[in-house]
Amino acid sequence: MNRDLDLTVALFPGQGAYRAGVLAGHWERGSDAVRDTFEVVDAVAKERLGRDVSSTLFRPSPPTPAALLEQAPDVLQLAVFATSVATHRLLAEQGARPSVLLGHSLGEIAALTCAGAYDLADAAAVLCERIAVVRDHAGDAGSMLALRCGRERAQRLVELIDRPTLVVAVDNADDQTVVSGPADAIGTADAVARQLGITATPLRSPHPFHNPLLARARRELADRIGGFRRRPADVPVYSPILGRFYRDGDDLAELLSLHLVTPVEFRASVAALYAAGARTFVEAGAGQVLTSLVAEAHPGVHTVAPLAGRDETAGLAAAVGALRATSPGSAVVVPAPVTETVPAEPVLSGVTAAPATSPGAPAPAAVDRDALASQVRTVYAEAMEYPEEIFTDDVLLEADLGVDSVKQTELLSRLGDRFGLGRPPEGLRVADYDTFGKVVDFVASGVTDGAGAGTR
Repeated sequence: MNRDLDLTVALFPGQGAYRAGVLAGHWERGSDAVRDTFEVVDAVAKERLGRDVSSTLFRPSPPTPAALLEQAPDVLQLAVFATSVATHRLLAEQGARPSVLLGHSLGEIAALTCAGAYDLADAAAVLCERIAVVRDHAGDAGSMLALRCGRERAQRLVELIDRPTLVVAVDNADDQTVVSGPADAIGTADAVARQLGITATPLRSPHPFHNPLLARARRELADRIGGFRRRPADVPVYSPILGRFYRDGDDLAELLSLHLVTPVEFRASVAALYAAGARTFVEAGAGQVLTSLVAEAHPGVHTVAPLAGRDETAGLAAAVGALRATSPGSAVVVPAPVTETVPAEPVLSGVTAAPATSPGAPAPAAVDRDALASQVRTVYAEAMEYPEEIFTDDVLLEADLGVDSVKQTELLSRLGDRFGLGRPPEGLRVADYDTFGKVVDFVASGVTDGAGAGTR
């Protein structure tokens, strides 16, 4: 890898990246990049959500961010998305093509769109489905709070409050972390942070994203957007949620829905790209939140936020200059996609149990499955610090709740001790027990006459 080459990175901001009047001048002048983008998003939004975006953003007195969040949070999310796509198109019109695209949370949908993985109309539809599903499932479930401290201190604060669904949702920088959770827990976190001298700022977010509270929404979203066609990306897209580049074979419906319950590792992602040679970062969206974080973490890098000032034309020109700075004719060497090494599936040991049935097999009739499920649910809820109601039969343990194979092995071993199970068949694969219901049936199949549910 050539570390001397100045890789250029386009950053696509997420929830809350909205400024009143952004791109209005380009809209009024009839810019094709802006007009075409918003017209497509408007058409999809009208069909799926019953309202457009441009009539709100480009009216004579556009709403403030706070007003838009309160009055039309759906429009706020669509505005962030459309603004990013239009900005990227404005830059591309002038021949500015970044080496790598990196989206922050919601911004990953825009990054994938600009890379060519989704058609714009399909991407807008994906976002509309995301908005509708989260709104239906989350309701007033909670919100998000930015803390002026590092991840470790934020984690200690979360542990102090001791609410299973109050979690660290975003790791932005050495001194900026975001927590997500129920409204009352966020209120407590705000008060405790201030008592500890930590600056706390409520975010413009209508829901507690990157939180297990959205586990059910995550499954429904995957089902709803599974039919949208994806294409090979023209530009590498790095995901701070996956911790790697997207691959052409990825199931985007599964991965984009996973975003709802998985934390954003922005700090680590920028560090990885910097180590690979990235030295120029341009914010493809309103404001300068992401470029400010990058500049603070890596002094000396070149950052440009074209829509952060009053003169957007000058800002875009500066961004074009930065993105075109790579020597013409040079092969752009981008960081190689991170390949995941799939570990050998852990084999359970130390569990003395009777042979297990195949995954999903019905529990023996003699076992009170509901009572057994209640006990298994308590074990998992206590170990993972999640509310028991999250553990429904169809919840995916890893995809929805982040229970990886190592943790699953530990939990199944606990169940073996708890219910007096014998040794499972040689080579048992924990990946075969990917839902909570399959785990219950696994336990039920090994429960013998003297170890039935409710006897311990």
